[in-house]
Amino acid sequence: MPRNRRTTLAAPPPDPFGEHRRTLWRERLQLLGGRFDFETDSVRLLRLVQAAYARLPAHRLGDTLPHFRVRLVLTGTGRRAPARSPGEPPPVKPLAGAGILCGAMAHANFVALTPQQHAALIVVATDMLRHPYHLRYELLEFAVYVLAARAQALVPLHAACLGENHEGVLLIGPSGSGKSTLVLHALRAGLEFVAEDSVLVEPASLKATGVANFLHLRRDSLRFLGRDDRTALLRGSATIRRRSGVEKLEIDVRRRGYRLASAPLRIRAVVFISRRSAGGRSLLAPLRTSAVLERLAATQRYAARQPGWQSFQARVARLPGYELRRGSHPLAAVETVRELLAR
Repeated sequence: MPRNRRTTLAAPPPDPFGEHRRTLWRERLQLLGGRFDFETDSVRLLRLVQAAYARLPAHRLGDTLPHFRVRLVLTGTGRRAPARSPGEPPPVKPLAGAGILCGAMAHANFVALTPQQHAALIVVATDMLRHPYHLRYELLEFAVYVLAARAQALVPLHAACLGENHEGVLLIGPSGSGKSTLVLHALRAGLEFVAEDSVLVEPASLKATGVANFLHLRRDSLRFLGRDDRTALLRGSATIRRRSGVEKLEIDVRRRGYRLASAPLRIRAVVFISRRSAGGRSLLAPLRTSAVLERLAATQRYAARQPGWQSFQARVARLPGYELRRGSHPLAAVETVRELLAR
């Protein structure tokens, strides 16, 4: 009998796919309106999950709490594919078919999820652990957000959300518009935080949820802070590099004592942040309903293709919409948002 017998479909090993392998660590967390069970055999991947989602408020959108399962597997070093720039992993390539959504990064890093099954599999090569930001943002958070949105028919928006007294404002703006700077000063002023750039909204109720973990800012955005506050933020923050090549500070808002929204906030207004200066006039300029809907469609192209978009649009059409222009200091914009919430 040969010493090395080749495995075939006719004679597979007892568990060729590792379906019945015992999981060493489990982390159960409630976020984005659902209950997520994260399972892994790697303590390093467990720490990645905890870094992303530990100490977050337990948001719930309805009477039922959907259950999701995310398995993370660490494999050996994969064959390298050329990156777009030194020190950066290859970009994620989205794929789909047979009810399975997949994002593949090179040869040994990918995420595959089935919204109908409420499940996801994330496979990570050991050398990818050198890129925790990309691993967390492009594989882990991708899986969690897509599962939560698809299973609960939520509208996924590229926006920030701040609020007070259970009510919130959507803040929408392009890169460089000052959205993250506004969010930082709003948190320092005591407003509640839902998310910086990815918000999930329930169309029927207009309740918004998100992951209130990190805030990403350019270093020059801290120029409005005092020297001691600026030094403290720099000392306690990591530096990440976006795919565009832009470097940003990654500020963990959970460690700063800021107010994280304890429950989803009901959207009461939509605000589009502009790079234009107010020029001594009011920072807030009202928009016609048609202009609000046009801007939403133009800035939310992915969300506009999701099933709940029409219902979301119909309800947003009943809300006030504004353009928020720049003042001399971000705190002026914060006070404008606070006044808007108080109306």
